[in-house]
Amino acid sequence: MPTRFDELRDLLDIEEIDLNIFRGQNERGQVNRLFGGQVLAQSLMAAGRTVEDLVPHSLHGYFLRPGDPAIPVLYTVDRIRDGRSFTTRRVVGIQHGRAIFNMAASFHTPEAGYDHQVEMPAAPDPESLPTWMEQLEAHRDRVPDFDSRTKRGAPPIDFRFVNLPTYLGGESGSDPNQIWLRAQGTLDPDDALLHQCLLTYATDMSLIDTIVRHHAKGGREVTISMAASLDHAVWFHRPFRADDWILYAQDSPSASAGRGFARGALYTRAGELIASVAQEGLIRPPKSAPDLPD
Repeated sequence: MPTRFDELRDLLDIEEIDLNIFRGQNERGQVNRLFGGQVLAQSLMAAGRTVEDLVPHSLHGYFLRPGDPAIPVLYTVDRIRDGRSFTTRRVVGIQHGRAIFNMAASFHTPEAGYDHQVEMPAAPDPESLPTWMEQLEAHRDRVPDFDSRTKRGAPPIDFRFVNLPTYLGGESGSDPNQIWLRAQGTLDPDDALLHQCLLTYATDMSLIDTIVRHHAKGGREVTISMAASLDHAVWFHRPFRADDWILYAQDSPSASAGRGFARGALYTRAGELIASVAQEGLIRPPKSAPDLPD
């Protein structure tokens, strides 16, 4: 039986149904709305399928409407510009005849240049931390529909939390919020676009919790009535492999007016800064939360 990693890898092999039009299937088991990371990754793949020789260096996406897990997503690609050093694409994800997602992606021909980075923060080795499935089992009383959520097996990304998420009972705390991650299977080392799409998928999985942990104590369901990603940006700095361990160090500089902002830096185990991420999310507390107007 295919693993969830196999399923995700197949979902990223989107179908080209016409010139600049692609169809992406959805992950099984999603309810209410699509996971934003899937739409981000498939959009980047759609853009990349229209570009030769250049690699993505940045993407900026906006989530416009909740995606419907019951039907595929159509991705239309607008070839904004083809240049010798930089190429730009605009991608729109469509369901039920309406745009659910909009993304601009820029591609660059690698070239020589200056090189510096901030140092990777200290973190325990990923092998010393429990797996996602072990964390769920240890906190199963906090997981709604535990059996149905776990019967599909391990998620496509191997997450090792340095800081326990608030929805599993993690306490509130200051930054950074750290996670080790890697793909749950082996990827073609020569397919740089696939590695970038897998990493893009993974970057959408914990930023909301990075915002929440500044305020939550004992679980996000206590302090949030609604949460959703509003936009998402990724900058790729250096080559990497998504099937090797990557440290995702996150912080949240601000939350106000019903929105929260989080950012992340991703490092190889050797300490190379490979990508940076930023996201704004909708964070609505219950009316009964302290210090909120009626």
